[in-house]
Amino acid sequence: MPKLFSDAAAIADEIIRDSGPNLVVGLPLGLGKANHIINALYQRAANDRSLKLTFFSALTLEKPKPSSDLERRFISPVIERLFGGYPDLDYANALHAGKLPPNIDVIEFFFLAGKWLHVPFAQQHYISANYTHASSYLLTRGLDVITQLVAKRVVNGETRYSLSCNTDTTLDLLRARAEGRVSFKLVGQVNSELPFMPGPGDLPASEFSAILDDPSVDFPLFAPPSEPIGDTKYAIGLHAAGLIRDGGSLQIGIGQVGDALAQSLIVRHKDNAQYLDLMKRLAPAVAPAETSRFDKGLYGVSEMLTEAFLGLIDGDVLKREVDGVLLHGAFFLGPKSFYRALREMPPDTIARIRMMPVSFTNQLYGDEDAKRRARVDARFVNNAMMATLMGAAISDGLENGQVVSGVGGQYNFVAQAFALEGARSILTLESTRQAGAKTESNIRWSYGHVTIPRHLRDIIITEYGVADLRGKSDADVIAAMLSVADSRFQPELMRQAKDAGKLPRNFEIAAAHRDNSPDRIAAALKPARDAGLLPAFPFGSDFTDVEQRLIPALQVLSAASKSPLQLASLAWQGMTQPDVANTAPLARLGLDKPNTFSDRLYRALVGAALSRTR
Repeated sequence: MPKLFSDAAAIADEIIRDSGPNLVVGLPLGLGKANHIINALYQRAANDRSLKLTFFSALTLEKPKPSSDLERRFISPVIERLFGGYPDLDYANALHAGKLPPNIDVIEFFFLAGKWLHVPFAQQHYISANYTHASSYLLTRGLDVITQLVAKRVVNGETRYSLSCNTDTTLDLLRARAEGRVSFKLVGQVNSELPFMPGPGDLPASEFSAILDDPSVDFPLFAPPSEPIGDTKYAIGLHAAGLIRDGGSLQIGIGQVGDALAQSLIVRHKDNAQYLDLMKRLAPAVAPAETSRFDKGLYGVSEMLTEAFLGLIDGDVLKREVDGVLLHGAFFLGPKSFYRALREMPPDTIARIRMMPVSFTNQLYGDEDAKRRARVDARFVNNAMMATLMGAAISDGLENGQVVSGVGGQYNFVAQAFALEGARSILTLESTRQAGAKTESNIRWSYGHVTIPRHLRDIIITEYGVADLRGKSDADVIAAMLSVADSRFQPELMRQAKDAGKLPRNFEIAAAHRDNSPDRIAAALKPARDAGLLPAFPFGSDFTDVEQRLIPALQVLSAASKSPLQLASLAWQGMTQPDVANTAPLARLGLDKPNTFSDRLYRALVGAALSRTR
């Protein structure tokens, strides 16, 4: 049975006594990190340079940090409310400060998006890896211990612990240990908010060598609030919804596009006539491939379990069972309402959600015949940052070598899409992005870094439509990509393709695709927005009503800040046309009674932005 501890320093001492002065510690991706144990190990090594400590991890979670006074006014109460009791990871703070002790290494294979750009140590110690390969890389380094956050339950007098949010690599490593390929210790830290998930991650106490369990080390789970879904992402989600086949299988990635897709599928199922009408407005020249309601329903198999999947279950879309299971996942992360929903789920409902090793969700090896029978008409939907005109996707890094996030499971799912009969890989991206005051195209002629090479091109979706690239010639691929590019950039992209000899000189973009503009998208979606079919927060929000009112206004202000003329226009409107209806939002930012010139200016800017988003 495991040794029980109530003090993090004592369990760290136990780990070091057992494993010796050269310690390789596996930390679960994201939510499942045992923060108190990690910090205790870090402090021991920081104070004793004879110890050599290596953390191998991914997705280090950190509380948001405001970068301006106005952002501080909005986000600080949110941080306190949602993250106030979450213990910071000492190694992350040291990395940002450039003060990591020389006897401590931190190696990650996936970053929180954009968080470690221009942090040399993190960039230099990043390992580019498919999610399914990460455990093998850890084994080659001589894994000594895994420290993991766990849920606890006593069943018929027997204490059991659930790996809960992170069965992903831990179950694969435990299998390697059971097969005698490695020897390491599993150490748990009990968390009272962590849902107890059924399945192979429901472990007897005997699997653990030590457990940290005490109210003094309990803490609120990291719970990033859902972000509002704008027109661009809803358009992408709607286009993707038109590719999902009834009776099929679904994987979706993290973020607003996944939420938008889920809500679009619910609209298609519950309000089919309105969905069809909406798609005619959004893409009048191209009808969706799939438009029926979900009578058979979908089966979910996704490395990440998100709140969107629970919404699909509640919306009667995710209902095709495989061996009594609606959804197989490998890790989860989400808002407080998501964790609460899992904790409070009736036993017969949560039994149909199974947390599995990442080797199960992300690849076909191992019981391949059963996986092929289950993953019928699979659609794997993941995000990209950029794409080239010839169909390569850029999802994890920049051409200067800086890593933004990581490959994660994206390649795994692209490979499955080509290996499974009837399956498709769907990569989504916004057609443009803001670089300061400048708008740039996310569709490029070429780019000096690639995540998914063009020989694996399949389907790419932007807010302007679907580019079906599989099996097409280069010229046809380029034409399809031009049709989903923003029209401000189509002429130059087309010129580059013609200059390279990849398009005929007489090629022209079809008239139906020459009005790819944000205004057209907004106009197409407005009736559905007004009817409540496409809410900003389709699955609820941890933001208050006043904060939800402020978010679009602050987005307007952020966009205007890129242009002095737009900013001046907002300021003038706010000063000359004050709006008394905005009292509560202004008070939330401490601007209801401005005392300084900067406060009065902020009040004018925010007030005008609120008026424009009402």
